[in-house]
Amino acid sequence: MTDNRAKALEVLQEMLPEMLGADNDQVQTSGFAAELGELSLDHVFGGLWARPGLDRRSRSLVTLGILIALRATEEIKVHFPIALRNGITRDELEEVVYHAAGYAGYPAASTARLAGQEVLDFDEAAAQDPLRHMKATD
Repeated sequence: MTDNRAKALEVLQEMLPEMLGADNDQVQTSGFAAELGELSLDHVFGGLWARPGLDRRSRSLVTLGILIALRATEEIKVHFPIALRNGITRDELEEVVYHAAGYAGYPAASTARLAGQEVLDFDEAAAQDPLRHMKATD
């Protein structure tokens, strides 16, 4: 196992353990474009989240701002709970949405607000199971 992959697995285990297989050495994906999970593991979690220079809390804030601007709703739903795990409070998440309205526009911020309502349910339980919104639709 490469050093990059080991770092990626460590980051993913801490932020999204639900995505790892039973052996904790690969992402649980199947079906169409299943390799995307492995690519994400190596490039995003190993190549970006494991880099020095920004702590995970800061990376979560940056990531959410970008995802809100892109209106990447499904990724926003995953990253709000990750942000809670990375030490961002619910009030701070709301401020990210408000701030994004000024730069990404009100429609993008409104989309993020709805995604936040769906996955956070006004409590901190989402921090324990960031993918629960996906399980409800399976």
